[in-house]
Amino acid sequence: MANSRYDLAVIGSGPGGYVAAIRASQLKMRIAVVERDQVGGVCLNWGCIPSKALLNSAETMESIRGAAKEHGIAVGEVRVDFARVIQRSREAADKLSKGVRFLLRKNKIDLFEANARVAGPHTVALGPAAGKPPPPAEALEAERILVATGSGERLFGGMRVGDGVMTSREALVHDRLPESIIVIGAGAVGVEFAYFYQAFGAKVTVVELEQQMLPGCDAEVAEELRRSFVKRGVTVMLGHGYKSMERKGGRWTVTLEAGGAAKTVAAEAVLVAVGRNPLSPNLGLEKAGVELERGGFIKIDDSFRTTCPSIYAIGDVIRPPLLAHKASAEGIAAVEIMAGVRQSGFDLLSIAACIYCEPEVATVGLTEAQARARGIEVKVGKIPFRAIGKAVAVNQTEGFVKIVASKEYSEVLGAQIIGSHATDLISEIVLGRTLETTTAEIGKTPHPHPTLSEAIMEAALAAEGEAINF
Repeated sequence: MANSRYDLAVIGSGPGGYVAAIRASQLKMRIAVVERDQVGGVCLNWGCIPSKALLNSAETMESIRGAAKEHGIAVGEVRVDFARVIQRSREAADKLSKGVRFLLRKNKIDLFEANARVAGPHTVALGPAAGKPPPPAEALEAERILVATGSGERLFGGMRVGDGVMTSREALVHDRLPESIIVIGAGAVGVEFAYFYQAFGAKVTVVELEQQMLPGCDAEVAEELRRSFVKRGVTVMLGHGYKSMERKGGRWTVTLEAGGAAKTVAAEAVLVAVGRNPLSPNLGLEKAGVELERGGFIKIDDSFRTTCPSIYAIGDVIRPPLLAHKASAEGIAAVEIMAGVRQSGFDLLSIAACIYCEPEVATVGLTEAQARARGIEVKVGKIPFRAIGKAVAVNQTEGFVKIVASKEYSEVLGAQIIGSHATDLISEIVLGRTLETTTAEIGKTPHPHPTLSEAIMEAALAAEGEAINF
C-alpha cells in the first residue's frame, strides 16, 4: 500500500464502515479501511444477507408444501437437501463480499486486512488477523478515525456454543436440520430462525422472558405474530425466563422459570437469540480518551464524535437499534458532518425496523402507546389485509397496516405493518415521515390497483374516518 497517512481511517467494513468510506471518498477524502474478518462485516457475511437467503428458501418450501395445492398444482414427495440450503446462503454472502471489495477498489480506498487497535487520537495500530497475511504497515496515521466495529452475539453466563447449542452465526453454517429446536429469545433474530426451522419441518419451541413476542413492538402486531406462529405449529412460551440447561441423552434440557415455578423443555438443538453486544472491547479506546456508556456502547455527540475529538463512531457500537441500514445512514451522516456539507443531528425515529419471518413485520416511528406516553393526542387507522383485493387474490390475507397520526395536524407519527411484503411496504411511510406527510395526503393519493400498497392508503383513510373498503 502506497501511503499510511489518511484523512480518515475506518475500523470495520460492515454496512456502516464501507458505506461511510465510499461517501468519504466521494467527498475527496483519502480513506483507509481496516477489517479483521470478512469484507462486508457481520451483516453481509453472518447476518442480513445469508439469513434472508435462508428465509427465502423457507418461503419456497412453504409454497410447495402448502400453497401449491390451493393453486391446483400437484407435487409429489418433497425432499430437502438441507446442506444445499445452507450452501446457497453462503454463496449469496460470498458474492456480495466480493462486490464490496470491488467497490472499495473502485473508490480508491485502501483496504488493510488486519486487527486494529486505536493507539492514539490519530493512530491505528495494525496487527495480524486470523487467516490473513501480515499487514503491510504497522500503523496508520489519520486526521480522523471512525469506529464501525458493529456487534457480536450474546450468550447467558455459563453457556457455551457447540454440540447443538448455537447463536445465529453458527446456525448460518449448521448444515444438518435438527429434529427439534428451542429458540431462546423472541426478538427479530429469534422469530426469523424459528420460522425458518419450522418451515423445514423441525419441531420449534420459542421461549421469551417478556409477555409478548418482539418485545418493545406494538402489542397488536406482537399478538398477531404469536397467533400466526401457533397456527403454524410453533410452541410459544411467553413470560418464561431462562435458568439453566444440561445435556441428557443426546438432547438438551432447558430449565425455565415462570411465575416462580420451574419448567423444563427438551430438544435436539438450542438457538440462543438474546441480543448482541457492541464490539468495543480490545480496541484501545479508553487509552485514547473515548468514554463508554452502559453496555459497552461508545458515547457520542450529535456529530458522531466521541469524547476524543478526532475519533468518531457509528452503527451497532454506539446505540440501538442494531440495524444495518441505520449504520449505513449514520456512516453517511458522520462523514458529511466531518466534511461540513451537513448539519449535526440524526433522526432515529425515521429508521424502520424489519423482520423477515412470515408474516413479515415492519415498523417505523412511534407506536400508538409510545405516542400517548409522550402526551400526544393521536388518531389511528388500521386496515386488515383481508380487505385488500390483491391480498385476497394471492392468498396473503394475514396481518394488517396500522398508521398512527397526530390528532391535531394528521401528521404521520409512525406505522406498524404485519403481513406479506411488509418490509417493502414500510418505505412509503418512511418517505412520508421524511416529507412530514399527513394521513389526509396519503389517503388522497391514488395507489395502483390491485396492489398490497392499497392497504397503506386505506389505513390512512381510516385514520381520517374515510375508509372505503373496510
